[in-house]
Amino acid sequence: MSYIKTLWNLYCLRNNVKKSKEEVKMLQDRKLRNLLHHVWDYSAYYRRTFKRAGISEKDLDTLPLSCFPTIDKKTLLEYFNELVTVPGLTQEGVRAFDEEGLADRKPYLGKYHVVHSSGSTGKPGYFVYDETAWNEMLLGIIRGALWDMSMGEIARLLLKRPRIVYIAATDGRYGGAMAVGDGIDGVGARQLYLDINAPIDEWIIKLREFKPNIVIGYPSAVKILGELLERGAVRLDVKRVISCGEPLGASLRKYMETVFACEVINIYAASESLALGVETRTSGGLLLFDDMNIIEAENGKMYLTCLYNFAQPLIRYEITDSLTIKEAPDGGRYPFRMAEGLLGRNEDILWFEDGDGRREFLHPLAIEGFCMEGLKDYQFSQTGKDMFEMEAEIVAPNLKESVKKEMLGQMRKILKEKRLGYVQFYVNFVDEIKADPATGKKRLVISRYQEG
Repeated sequence: MSYIKTLWNLYCLRNNVKKSKEEVKMLQDRKLRNLLHHVWDYSAYYRRTFKRAGISEKDLDTLPLSCFPTIDKKTLLEYFNELVTVPGLTQEGVRAFDEEGLADRKPYLGKYHVVHSSGSTGKPGYFVYDETAWNEMLLGIIRGALWDMSMGEIARLLLKRPRIVYIAATDGRYGGAMAVGDGIDGVGARQLYLDINAPIDEWIIKLREFKPNIVIGYPSAVKILGELLERGAVRLDVKRVISCGEPLGASLRKYMETVFACEVINIYAASESLALGVETRTSGGLLLFDDMNIIEAENGKMYLTCLYNFAQPLIRYEITDSLTIKEAPDGGRYPFRMAEGLLGRNEDILWFEDGDGRREFLHPLAIEGFCMEGLKDYQFSQTGKDMFEMEAEIVAPNLKESVKKEMLGQMRKILKEKRLGYVQFYVNFVDEIKADPATGKKRLVISRYQEG
């Protein structure tokens, strides 16, 4: 998108925030009906499952969304080629593009933006955006990142070509990295990527040279940048911090606001829809972008209907996030609903220390992308200041050796990149990776080591 066109489209999208909640619901319903008719006409999978549920074409304009069948990631992987609505787009082609191509922002077939999401199936899932959907998603993210700024303030900020640093996993087709990069290009800003796999010393060198004034990244990674700032390792004049990729807790938000002395914006996103919501200090909670998606919380599960992606439509797609939803109050400041109850994982960072007392971290998202045949689930246990164990659950006992070899190889590569070659690690096989009984969710990292 060109700079002028981006500003105009952003202005139009921002107008939805001024609507009443009734007007937003009408907009939402109109987009939903268009999507339902589109998938009936062009998606063999949806047309078949709708008919199987007793839904006819004439029902598409009146039937509540809750009457339509749900879909999960396993089903998406199985019926990908029947679900998409454009000819020539296949899961096999997308996978080959992902595995053989460079991890850059180049679109598949010149027109499809591919985001991969790791999982427990041994193969990644793929979420595909055509150019129209990608640009609309980018506008949603930009709107969130610049939330509560007037168009005049936005124009003045962008005319100065802000220097934006993005701190996250950047070595693959991660939705956040791709969207942030394209979004920064769209507003004409300068950018620096800091990979969570890179040593902190490299961060410091690049930060001192680039001197960013806007920070975007995982809250757990931004926290480490804040600690560098407190220690005087870097000196920055930051105008805005944008947190994404993980839920942001109240205590960490307060820490960021204090250390960076600026507004902190929290973006809620998922690979399935990279523009889900926003939270600010004054918003009163996490606002859902109801003009772009429909999110349902039902019987402890969350379902997403993305209203802007017509190439790979997701209708009542189950997402593993756990939340509750509050309706927008009558006469409230915003017409969007609020989400509560998202759990963070900032506590999952692994810190190691070498014999000279130098400390280095390993971020959970650097080790969350393990994807190999036969591996069903895994968990990390820190057992010392320079050691940890990997517990693995596999689909069949005869795959132990191949899975172990692959896990050790991938982990050695990650540790080498982080200059953590001194860290010892082992693979143990278990019958089942169990959820935390207190939260009902599986922890990626657990600690059996107490410093001191």
